[in-house]
Amino acid sequence: MNAVITIPIPPIAFWLGPVPIAWYGIMIVLAMVAIVLFSAREAKRYGIPREQIYELAVYAILAGIVGARLVHIVDYWSYYSQHPFEILSFEGFAVWGAILGAAVATGLYAWRRRISFWKLGDIVAPGAVLAQAIGRVGCTLNGCCYGTPTDVPWAFMWTDPRSYAPVGVAVHPAQVYLLLWNLVVFGLLLWLRSRIRPQGAIFLIYLIAYAIGDFSIRFIREGELPLAGLLQAQVISLVVLLVAVILLVIRIHRSRASAIATSTTTDSEQHPKD
Repeated sequence: MNAVITIPIPPIAFWLGPVPIAWYGIMIVLAMVAIVLFSAREAKRYGIPREQIYELAVYAILAGIVGARLVHIVDYWSYYSQHPFEILSFEGFAVWGAILGAAVATGLYAWRRRISFWKLGDIVAPGAVLAQAIGRVGCTLNGCCYGTPTDVPWAFMWTDPRSYAPVGVAVHPAQVYLLLWNLVVFGLLLWLRSRIRPQGAIFLIYLIAYAIGDFSIRFIREGELPLAGLLQAQVISLVVLLVAVILLVIRIHRSRASAIATSTTTDSEQHPKD
């Protein structure tokens, strides 16, 4: 067997009396803090008070948790239909559910506050993908979301029997692939945020880029159920990718048309006909 990278760390970081504190939970909390703080910092660039971002965070995080849990349950319904009492547990979340749940909450908040949804999306998008990268650190320590068996030299092998990954089996570190992809998308969004218009472009590019990475990497993911030859998350990725691309094209087209109309109006005002 080729050399592999061993992960001997147990999923549980420490205990508070009888309560286990998992690395995954710690990283999710850090991810939530990261998205709130980074989005509050971004809000200043868009003329949005930080207090509104803090208020939005409460609704978006709660909706994201509910959405992540619901999508996971649907994904593994064959299991939960046989174990209905485990539906109310906190074992298992789906990233797409978190993204879509938070997006719905953001849309409702924008409507209630009469703020542009696209502006809020642009504010939140970089912090969201950074938070997802932090969350993947938790997946790596937890051993969940692991990849297919492989003999590549960068394969990971979990050795703690409490790990969610198969112990002693060299697999693709799919969690790390997603972590690195999220960091690439984060850097791309930071580079584009002052270079691209219109409003909503950053948010839509975030969805497009994340969907591409998630769809591709899931081909080497283990432990998920197929849906018409694809995983449920891959189907969601394709739908989100298609919708986001269409919306981005529409918004860019409208922005250019508006700019041309404004330029034409200004021109005619400066050079009236005789």
